[in-house]
Amino acid sequence: MSAVYCALVHHPVRDREGQTATAAVTNIDVHDIARSAHTFGLSGMYVVTPIDAQRALVERILEHWREGAGKRRMPHRSEALAVCQHASNIAGVIASIEAAHGRAPRLVATAARSDTPREVLSFEQLRPQLAAAEGGPWLILFGTGHGLADEVLRAADVLLEPIRGRADYNHLSVRAAAAIVFDRLFGAR
Repeated sequence: MSAVYCALVHHPVRDREGQTATAAVTNIDVHDIARSAHTFGLSGMYVVTPIDAQRALVERILEHWREGAGKRRMPHRSEALAVCQHASNIAGVIASIEAAHGRAPRLVATAARSDTPREVLSFEQLRPQLAAAEGGPWLILFGTGHGLADEVLRAADVLLEPIRGRADYNHLSVRAAAAIVFDRLFGAR
């Protein structure tokens, strides 16, 4: 499998009116998505926020699980949180991955809504591309708030199809959506 990373994006995202906004970092999203990313073998996870105080919060969360009481109580979680770091913007994440691999990652954007500005690729279509060693690195973007801003969706190389359940309701938490996406793309079949 080629190198695959994910980013939990807090800016630029949409607010409930569809305007570009910045969402707040939450401990549970950082913790749970890092655990899922590690479970499915991703190369790393980034938490993206332009707000200094929010990046400091991410650092405190990571320290708790890597070095503090969280590590002492549950040392196996330290391993999962080791894959996580923070960045002030998506461009910084791309630069970090490019520095590690010698080329920029291909961007995969996720969206729950159907009114996206472009065509989507199915999980079945994307899975073999991610598995090909020569195709990477890859960066899967997850939006907080009410999803990634349209500018991010347009800039991505791939827009992944939305997760659909049986009900006419589609408002999963970002941590649940990330776990489902990872299972559909990297889970044992």
